[in-house]
Amino acid sequence: MPQDLIVATSKLLSYVLRHRPDSIGLALDAHGWADTGELLACLAAHGKPVERALLERVVADNDKQRFALSEDGSRIRASQGHSIAVDLQLREAEPPAVLYHGTASRFLKAILASGLKAGARHHVHLSADLQTATRVGARHGFPVVLRVDAARMHADGIAFYQSDNGVWLTAGVKPKYLSQAPLPTRTG
Repeated sequence: MPQDLIVATSKLLSYVLRHRPDSIGLALDAHGWADTGELLACLAAHGKPVERALLERVVADNDKQRFALSEDGSRIRASQGHSIAVDLQLREAEPPAVLYHGTASRFLKAILASGLKAGARHHVHLSADLQTATRVGARHGFPVVLRVDAARMHADGIAFYQSDNGVWLTAGVKPKYLSQAPLPTRTG
């Protein structure tokens, strides 16, 4: 399958399953799950046909594991990043001592002044490793990475959750828990 088709399908699924299921006449349950067959039928009915094999490839090969299929493959959902009300049934978890957030350099001053906010999403997304945060930041421009003192936040009673795909989530991060991290150096 062509890589551009896989990327385009991933973006389409992100839009539909995270933000606008109604755009294709799809309904999600309270936990963000959709019937896989219904998703494919709704996409086709709206001129965006996706074959089952392509859907499964997008779910399996996505480097961020943005989507999850139920064990029997009958249901699908986005792992996190929703702007619509869903209960992902996340359990509170103790985070690693340090987490990272990648962003574009043009946002650094504002973030250091007012902190990280969830915005239209339910949570701020954090990475356990510097490389992932750097890749996330590069999607928005010249990357910068913020170091989050997650141990201190947790000790101060701030809740953390970990999504099925390993992304760390929290409601927000105040400036006192942030510092700029050095970007990883490339080798080879």
